[in-house]
Amino acid sequence: MGKIIKDAFALLMITLVAGILLGAVRDITKDPIARQEKLTEDNSCKEVFADAEFEDVEDEALLAEAQAAMAREGFEVQTLVKVKKAVDAGGNLLGYVLNIVDPEGYGGDISFMMGVKLDGTLNGISILAIGETAGLGMNADTDDFKGQFRDKQVETFTYTKTGSSADSEIDALSGATITTNAMVNGVNAGLSAFRYLAGQEG
Repeated sequence: MGKIIKDAFALLMITLVAGILLGAVRDITKDPIARQEKLTEDNSCKEVFADAEFEDVEDEALLAEAQAAMAREGFEVQTLVKVKKAVDAGGNLLGYVLNIVDPEGYGGDISFMMGVKLDGTLNGISILAIGETAGLGMNADTDDFKGQFRDKQVETFTYTKTGSSADSEIDALSGATITTNAMVNGVNAGLSAFRYLAGQEG
């Protein structure tokens, strides 16, 4: 009986020490991880709105309404994570940068930033996190694929497997229709949110 108690106490102490060490590691790495995430976000903002400065939109009610606007247009699974105003040096509004997450990727969530000018022109997209299949869906994070969205002013995008013939058409990634669909839906969701936000400025 005494050996059982001793073993249980030893196990308890090991678990306690392991928990303390894990907590310490988390505290040590928390700030560097947060700094790296902010740097990645800042770089993505510059990628989709090169000559702008950025201000966080912190109005929770406004963001909730923009999310609802996405849902009304059929984009119920996509999430509007964050919005930043893109402004010039004088503080004049140039457009918005939106962080969208689409869970429809083959490998799960795809998180990206998209910059949209006030006239509705999509400046570009920058992928923050993606876990698609190497050589297939991961090609969504190439300039060839992302560049198809750049400088386009359309209501919605569609994808095609037979070669794009209009600004609104995106060439599907070979062997990765699911990834292509997720990216197109995510961008269209972001455009829905943008239209709501831009309408509130008027």
